[in-house]
Amino acid sequence: MEPELAPESSSSGLTHHHSASQTTTTNHNGPALNTQYRSRPVAVAVDPVALVISECITVTSAMRKHARWAGSSVSSILGGNPNPIQLGPPSPLLRPGSKGSTTSVGVDGAQDFGIANRWGLRGKKGKSMQDNPLMAGFGRLRHELSSCKNIHEFDAPALLNPFLQVIQASSTSAPITILALKAIRKFLSYGFISPSSPRFPLAMQSLSTAITHCRFEASDSAQDEVVLLMILHLMEDMLSGPGGALLSDESVCEMMETGLTMCCQSRLSELLRRTAEAAMVRMCQIIFEHLKHLEVEAGDDLEALDNQANGDMEGVKMVPSTNGNDVIASSDAPAGEPRESTGSENTGDDTDVKPPEEPSDFDEDSVEIKPYSLPSMKELFRVLVDLLDPHDKQQGDTMRVMALRIIHVALEVAGPSIARHPALAVVAEDRLCRHLFQLVRSDNMAILQESLIVAGTLLETCRGVLKLQQELFLSYLIACLHPPVEIPREANIDPSLYDGIPQRPSGVKPPPSQANSGRSTPVPVKDRQKLGMEGGARKPDARQAMVESVSALTRMPTFLVELFVNYDSDANRGNLCEDMIGLLSRSALPDSATWSTTSVPPLCLDALLGFVQSIADRLDDVPVSDGLPDQATLREERRRKKTIVKGATKFNEKPKEGLGYLREQGVIGSDAASAARFLRSTSRVSKAVLGEFISKRGNDEYLEAFLDLFDFSGKRVDEAVRLLLESFRLPGESPLIERIVTCFAKKYFASSGSDVVASEDAVFILTYAIIMLNVDQHSPKLKGQKRMELIDFARNLRGVNASKDFPPEYLEMTYEAIKSDEIILPDEHDNKHAFDYAWRELLLKTESAGPLVLCDTNIYDADMFATTWKPIVSTLSYVFMSATDDAVFSRVVTGFDQCAQIASRYGITEALDRIIQNLSYMTTLDTDGLVNTALNTEVKVSDDSDSVMVSELAVKLGRDFKAQLATLVLFRVVKGSEHVIGSGWQHIIRIWLKLFTNSLIPSFFNKDHEKLKLPKIPLHTPSQVIDRAAKTADTGLFSALSSYISSYAADDPPEPSAEEIESSLATADCIKACDLESVFANISTLPAESLLPFVEALLNELPDDESSAVPVITVKPESVPSSPASSSKPISRRPTYDPAVVYILETCAVLAMRDDETVERLGKPITEALQMILRDSAQHHPILVSRAAFYQFSILKVSYDHDYVRPPVLLHSVSSFPKEILAKTSQLVLQGLKLCIDQPGSLRSEIMTSPDFWVILRTLAGSPNASPTVFEILEGGVSGSPSAIIADNYEAAIALLNEYATAAKVGAAVEQKGERRQRNARPPKKEASSDNVVVSRGVKAVDLIFSMTDRIPHLMKQSHLENSEAWSAYWLPIFQALTAQCTNPCREVRSLAFSSLQRSLLSPGLSCSDHEEWTAIFGEVLFPLILRLLKPEVYSSDRDGMSETRVQAASLLCKTFLHYLVLLSKWDGMLDLWLKIIDIMDRLMNSGQGDSLEEAVPENLKNVLLFMSSSGYLVPPSKDPSQEKLWVETWKRIDRFLPDLRNELALEEPETEALQEAQQPPAETEAGAEPVPQHTEEKSSNSEEVVGES
Repeated sequence: MEPELAPESSSSGLTHHHSASQTTTTNHNGPALNTQYRSRPVAVAVDPVALVISECITVTSAMRKHARWAGSSVSSILGGNPNPIQLGPPSPLLRPGSKGSTTSVGVDGAQDFGIANRWGLRGKKGKSMQDNPLMAGFGRLRHELSSCKNIHEFDAPALLNPFLQVIQASSTSAPITILALKAIRKFLSYGFISPSSPRFPLAMQSLSTAITHCRFEASDSAQDEVVLLMILHLMEDMLSGPGGALLSDESVCEMMETGLTMCCQSRLSELLRRTAEAAMVRMCQIIFEHLKHLEVEAGDDLEALDNQANGDMEGVKMVPSTNGNDVIASSDAPAGEPRESTGSENTGDDTDVKPPEEPSDFDEDSVEIKPYSLPSMKELFRVLVDLLDPHDKQQGDTMRVMALRIIHVALEVAGPSIARHPALAVVAEDRLCRHLFQLVRSDNMAILQESLIVAGTLLETCRGVLKLQQELFLSYLIACLHPPVEIPREANIDPSLYDGIPQRPSGVKPPPSQANSGRSTPVPVKDRQKLGMEGGARKPDARQAMVESVSALTRMPTFLVELFVNYDSDANRGNLCEDMIGLLSRSALPDSATWSTTSVPPLCLDALLGFVQSIADRLDDVPVSDGLPDQATLREERRRKKTIVKGATKFNEKPKEGLGYLREQGVIGSDAASAARFLRSTSRVSKAVLGEFISKRGNDEYLEAFLDLFDFSGKRVDEAVRLLLESFRLPGESPLIERIVTCFAKKYFASSGSDVVASEDAVFILTYAIIMLNVDQHSPKLKGQKRMELIDFARNLRGVNASKDFPPEYLEMTYEAIKSDEIILPDEHDNKHAFDYAWRELLLKTESAGPLVLCDTNIYDADMFATTWKPIVSTLSYVFMSATDDAVFSRVVTGFDQCAQIASRYGITEALDRIIQNLSYMTTLDTDGLVNTALNTEVKVSDDSDSVMVSELAVKLGRDFKAQLATLVLFRVVKGSEHVIGSGWQHIIRIWLKLFTNSLIPSFFNKDHEKLKLPKIPLHTPSQVIDRAAKTADTGLFSALSSYISSYAADDPPEPSAEEIESSLATADCIKACDLESVFANISTLPAESLLPFVEALLNELPDDESSAVPVITVKPESVPSSPASSSKPISRRPTYDPAVVYILETCAVLAMRDDETVERLGKPITEALQMILRDSAQHHPILVSRAAFYQFSILKVSYDHDYVRPPVLLHSVSSFPKEILAKTSQLVLQGLKLCIDQPGSLRSEIMTSPDFWVILRTLAGSPNASPTVFEILEGGVSGSPSAIIADNYEAAIALLNEYATAAKVGAAVEQKGERRQRNARPPKKEASSDNVVVSRGVKAVDLIFSMTDRIPHLMKQSHLENSEAWSAYWLPIFQALTAQCTNPCREVRSLAFSSLQRSLLSPGLSCSDHEEWTAIFGEVLFPLILRLLKPEVYSSDRDGMSETRVQAASLLCKTFLHYLVLLSKWDGMLDLWLKIIDIMDRLMNSGQGDSLEEAVPENLKNVLLFMSSSGYLVPPSKDPSQEKLWVETWKRIDRFLPDLRNELALEEPETEALQEAQQPPAETEAGAEPVPQHTEEKSSNSEEVVGES
């Protein structure tokens, strides 16, 4: 269609300006230079002047084919001056190419006329052959081009002028106009007319004027449209080319007006209208892009730019023709010029046509062309916005759609700039928003979609100045889109998962009741919906378009933050952020597709997740708070807002109660004026309730205070009434109305300053008349009836103004005001007037509302997320449970993760807990099921892999991909957020316990538990263990059948299937991927304060009583792991073992004992829980009881200073265990005790002085398993330094040691058996009796008993007892214990005990001045010992050994007597004691033992008698009459069993001989008795050595 443009792409390669080599170089230099070529005019390969001449010939040739120009001059073809002979001096104005040369263009000039006469040419009918003006112009151009060497130096207006005349001439046809337009477009694209050309701005101005005033004859409609198409392309080229910026405001307006006119012409083809629209879009892009350049040039002085724009608006006016009649119209065409249409033909003579006035008639210097700026932009913007007016019936929806698209481009390109300039911003704030917000209520989908797009872009780019407009728009969308139904119940989704999703927006009010509403113009619901006063039911496609608009807005990272700061944190605004999140949450649920489209749920979900991601992306940003509202202030404002909303709600139900609440909260003061100010300023109070409240009797102070808020000065009565009645709804009852009107009349008359109204009564009557007139003029009930005229209105008011009439002009103004503009209440009316009124109110409030705060910061994210997380988490949970698409799972998982990161970073515990709660539910593990481990089977799949536990839980989880995913997400959420989690721990712990009891996780991941030095917590033994790897490859039917039959016969569960094993392996992999090890590591390092919720949650999982809240498993007795001492028969109603409870307690104990801080914060609740188990030990399994006791002892040691565990209470609890329980728990009980007493200190003292401690030890000493530990504890206590034995536990310790020594009697059998073997045969090797550990302990016990004698003086000193009592308390128990062991059947023990007894008896510390104390060693120690040795049963326990012991005992008795003889001699009871000794010797002599005693007794007696004699105690009466009784009685007794001894000793002989005899035998006796003590000392030292090592 445009072959002339071909050279742009088909150059011959030879140009005037560039050689081929240069072109080649350019290609090698890459895209940068290529871009430069594209930015320059196209270079031509032909001579530019020749090309211009060719174009002139083309046009004129076409014209000459037309009858009108057929006879015209050929100068346009021949060129040159028809008169080469110049008769006069050449005019300086006629130089070719000069500025003035164009003055000859037009009608033929005087020169041409003269030349024609000279040649004698005559035209037809006697007329001259002078050229038609159009043809002459081309001739003149040819003439001037003849001397042109450089086209760039040629005058631009002269070059264009003939072509412009053709374009503007109404006599040309469309093809000729097309040729002219193509030629001009070619000149521009080839750069023949460029900024370097002379008078280039003037040329561009002329060109603009010409193409916007194009005239041509109508012919073929297709050709006509080509002309219009060419004009569009040319306008686009002009604006986008180098001369675009030089066009004036008028030119730009004319061009845009021309384009708009084409867009609006319904008679043009669809293609042309769409092309025109595309051209308009492109030109708008250029024009509004120019606005940004103007701002850059203006710098900081934007105000000057705006002021300049306001002054230049005169003459800039666009009036596009939108009525379908004119194709091209111009607002500044000459008044007498007919508007051109393609249907008009000019049949008049050519010479009658006067060409348009040429701008070139003026000198360039006298015409200043100002480049276009704000005025044309403002006018263009205004015209486009006016096209949107929904109430303008002349404009069709097609035009509105077109205008919307063009406006959208303007906003996309320069939205922020538009907002910065008041001239443009005021259009956007008022008319654009008003029209848009009404168009979005249209049912026409094209209108709706474009309106939403424009509104979205407007808010995105200009929202800073559209605070209230944005609120209105978003509130409408939310009201429209919020689903009206409850969330449907799904079988597999618990309602608690989505209880945070709101059912309706926070600002939605219940619809007002129709009855008694007091409306004068009720509007049907359908119309209300269209008018946009409520959401109404929209079609699915409309809903989708709205959702797309909302989601586009929310994709702006800061959009919702700004809503939160500007609206949710403003007491007078709605909660837009909260409502928007609620809307997206509710609409993201799958069921919203049922009333919209299937695209809506994913769109909303994407927007919701985008919001979460935007917060997550800002987590690590540096907080920016400069120039932004303070967070604390906003928090307080939100708190106040909640109070106001609650108070207003209360007021709407019970006004007095509402005001009382607001006073309590400090929102209003106690006076009526404060309440009135609040009631008028807030939009949350029902206007109907307000009207009734202030008009009721008793509320006069509120009514007066309310009216005092109005300023009626300078207002007519109707204006004052309008002002008043638009603030509340007038009640329906007459008395109430009268009260309001009376008060109003009083206030108005006092304050208005009106000299028209004469009295309060006059105001009262006129007010009533105005109210009645308003109803009469606007009530729909009066349709068809005659309405009140002005004359009627005036007649009703005759004589009421102080017996005079109101001025007629006053009444007329009042009447017209009411008639044309109804007094309405926006809350109660839903027609156009109401919308207009509401809009006016909105604009009035704009200034007080202030600009919208733009918030590109993260300082508000914490508060915003804390407000909005509930619906987000609920939606993510619901979608996760209902989704089937992997893409959805992926996004939701990311959403959960980001929500958790945000909650963790900002410490929003409640949000994190809810996330954990919901995810726990989704894992299917946080339920009461899946607790049966009786059928758990351990399977080893292959040799190189670990065994896997196949359980009900593992199989079920392994089959459920969604549950596995939820489990992974759950622990991913937990990891790193442990310090924030609160109540969420209970869900995690329940899952954790299930995993533990099913062998899916170990009891501890780290080594913290090793400090307890306990074995791992035992689990239930699997019902069977299967080694698949060891099985043969025989997998046939017979093999499977035989396996099944054998397991059935054995009553074993069937082996797990391959699918069950695979599921279990999948579960194991899932749990491994959860990285629970890291979670536990994080927990173990948490500060004590953060550990408290975790420990509390652990303890809450403990069973409350015997009927356990924690699920327990009843299993076969053989499958319960036995404690070390549980070999006794099971009791009836055996307590069940739950490893989970042990796990809870051990975890708590480990955490509590971490450091001093954890002991202090966590010790008390943990020890209380442990104590409860110990108190009811019979109700619990021994494994649990034993470990609980150990944990308690462990905590006692580290928390002794805090008094959480009182040792006496703990020891009493343990000592109160039933014996069977104590036996089974002995190992850990003793381990715990040992832990507590291993170091000297007050704890050891308190424990070891407790009677319960010794009860426990004595009870457990008899247990084979516990006995070694008990002895170890005992030995440590006795031999420790310092010793733990004090007065309070002295006897108990000796008694227990005595028991251990007694227990060593088992060694006697080995000793005697060895002797018999020795006699009968030669044994391979003799086994020493000390190898027996029991004997060894007995030996050590005797040593320990003896070692305690060293502490007796210290203890006696400490005890503050009397000497006699202290001796009995401390010496006697040792003697009694040693005496008892002197008859022990085990020789090793007996020998050591005897030597220890001898050393004790002869100890220097034993004797004191008071005889009554130590003399008891005979009556209570030695005599009972000998008497016991004489008993047959004692003798028979070791016949050989006991004989020797009897001899030693006799010797010891005599030795001890002699040792203390000096002291005894002073004692009155010595004779009796001596006689008793003789009697004992008599019994020994006659015991029938044999030769050894018969020899030893006389020898010992002989020694004693000789010593007594030599010492002067046993002497004949002849020597010492005072000793006569002793002498007589002694021999009297001795003679009975040793009659020869008296003669043998011959004590009556001389003293020297007797002395010599007396000295010899005792030495022998002592020498004979000495080896035993020596051995004893050796043993004692050995035992001490052992104790020291341990």
